[in-house]
Amino acid sequence: MSAGRATLLNRSIVYSTVSAIITALLIIAFASAMLRMAHEYGVAILFIVALVFFILSLVNLARGTRIVLHDFDHHL
Repeated sequence: MSAGRATLLNRSIVYSTVSAIITALLIIAFASAMLRMAHEYGVAILFIVALVFFILSLVNLARGTRIVLHDFDHHL
């Protein structure tokens, strides 16, 4: 595995993990709604941040996949 592919895969895993943690925080935010606390802005911000990290994860995964497929094409 090349260093570039390993870096992209590592970033993808980190971004998806951060996205999952932020999504878990959304559950806490929804629980605060049950306690009648203001949560609308916090939930919106957490959701946007979680989606950004999820998109970054998918972009890095796609870039790594493209490198693998490019290398595979050159070996045939």
